Amino acid sequence: MNAPTSFPPEPDAPGRPTPRPGILGIAPYTPGKATIPGIAAPIKLSANENLLGSSPLAKEAFKAAAEDLALYPDGRGGALRATLADHYRIEPERIILGCGTDEVFAMLSQAYLGAGDNIVQGEYGFGAYAIAARANEAEVRFAPERHFRIDVDAMLAQVDDRTRLMFIANPANPTGTFVSAQEIARLHAALPPHVILVLDGAYSEYCLEPDFSDGLDLARSASNIVVTHTFSKLHGLASLRLGWGYAPLEVAEAVERIRLPFNTSIAGQAAAIAALGDTDFQARTLDLTETWRPWLIQQLAGIGLDVVPSSANFVLAGFPTDGARTAQAAEAFLAARGLLVRGVAGYGLPDHLRITVGLEAHNRAVIEALSEFMGDVVRADRPS
Repeated sequence: MNAPTSFPPEPDAPGRPTPRPGILGIAPYTPGKATIPGIAAPIKLSANENLLGSSPLAKEAFKAAAEDLALYPDGRGGALRATLADHYRIEPERIILGCGTDEVFAMLSQAYLGAGDNIVQGEYGFGAYAIAARANEAEVRFAPERHFRIDVDAMLAQVDDRTRLMFIANPANPTGTFVSAQEIARLHAALPPHVILVLDGAYSEYCLEPDFSDGLDLARSASNIVVTHTFSKLHGLASLRLGWGYAPLEVAEAVERIRLPFNTSIAGQAAAIAALGDTDFQARTLDLTETWRPWLIQQLAGIGLDVVPSSANFVLAGFPTDGARTAQAAEAFLAARGLLVRGVAGYGLPDHLRITVGLEAHNRAVIEALSEFMGDVVRADRPS
């Protein structure tokens, strides 16, 4: 998603609808593949979904919400706001609810960007940031990363008087690397006060490193930090499209003015409230990742692949740049065996594949197939 797709120029056609400048230059978001022709039920490790499914409590709340299908939801999501506020010890009036965090990014961009403005993100940053910026005629500036990790000084070097937003996914997607709390604090201290630092915490729950923070503590007293979280990953509610942000009150109030009515559903709000309370499901999800992520990293490295250290629920593996064992060839080889992983050429990483940490059978199937692909045989015991 680092460069706009080139489209042929539109012919002059008076009276014909034409989109705003730059819209046709935006590369549409391409999600991870979900199907394989001829294979009824592939193993999908391409979208970083929760392979344990969803919280049983969330499922029950979702089913109960069927009684209210004829009703409009609470547009401001009062009960969910109150639950989030209690859970994270934050003020409910500073919470932004969105149809996924993608909508939160889009609303921030709509509220704060215009022609001539710019955003800053890492060179491998999540594609939704650039889409939201370009939709508002803003420039996207990519800061070089070192070892697939956000470089604070490189990010700051991209900032000027027209920078309005800076996006950092922490941990990052698609690399899985994280920026320490100390480095985030240093970045924020050096950032001009007119720039909003957006800390995307979609995968933050998976990072248990002692020097990591999702940024909420820093955001409590800052006037230009927004921290976002999603219910799609840890809580397994991806289909319900529910995310939220914690923002300075002035920012939250500005976004509220452009939020579309009823942007989150009754069923989504109910399921999210229940999911927040299901600590057992959250613990099982984290235990799965903590057990199998290091195993995957070890095994992938053992068959000759370059693996980026990950603090998320996926790993990024690098393949040879030429010959018969490229990332593209590996992706096709896995698909032929019913295994879907994520090619990330659109993020400027054509020689890498992103692999979601799955259940034991999924992880073993991937390693067995890639061992065959790389001409190696791996026999590994279950991690202790």
